[in-house]
Amino acid sequence: MTVIVGGLLSLTSQGLAPAQKKSIELDTKSSILSSVMDREVLGKMKPNEVLTRYNERITSLVVDINGNEITSDEKGGAIVAEEVNILKNYKRKPEERQYPVFKYMSAENPDQVEAYILPVYGAGLWDKIWGYVALDSELKTIVGVSFDHKAETPGLGARIGTPEIQQRYVGKEIYNQKGELVSVTMVKGEGNAGLDDHHVDGLSGATLTAKGVNAMLKNYLNAYQGYFKKLNSGATATL
Repeated sequence: MTVIVGGLLSLTSQGLAPAQKKSIELDTKSSILSSVMDREVLGKMKPNEVLTRYNERITSLVVDINGNEITSDEKGGAIVAEEVNILKNYKRKPEERQYPVFKYMSAENPDQVEAYILPVYGAGLWDKIWGYVALDSELKTIVGVSFDHKAETPGLGARIGTPEIQQRYVGKEIYNQKGELVSVTMVKGEGNAGLDDHHVDGLSGATLTAKGVNAMLKNYLNAYQGYFKKLNSGATATL
């Protein structure tokens, strides 16, 4: 009986595997697109429409900490940006990680980049937080973000996943006037007036979640500096 039940479970698992893989693919590509697309429009699209939009507008690659493109792993296997496990990489030292880059191309000119979308990962108050940050073609201004979390407090830290909070980042600058990377910082408290181009309003009652988001953004934007410099110099290299 044990053998029979085990066999049936194995067959069921194998049968569901393609559907599970398709679901993961859809979720990943939807999250990437959500950093540059209107959420309501994206939410009304059918799965095949989302995948078609992704394939039409997104090209991707993976780079190392120095900004060099990497196409194969230590064992010689192909590296695909959409399949990079960000959690697994987060556990490695920054210099050992793989850093995916997703380029959102112009609908009118498929050779023109409208935005660079970068995955980010970190720790909130209770558990992991993650997301995507989209920068303009000059790699200076945030054009959109998409944040999510595993266990932040509902109504407090969990608000990082809402359009209200994410919209605050649009138009913010990641470099100061000296050309130094300063990222964008969420300040303490909510309802702050007179914030400059490098700060966004905070989350009432969720200071530690805000600090986690701040660290996540700065750490990953710093990690992509090698790639930014190579792009600006026109010297991206392939290993």
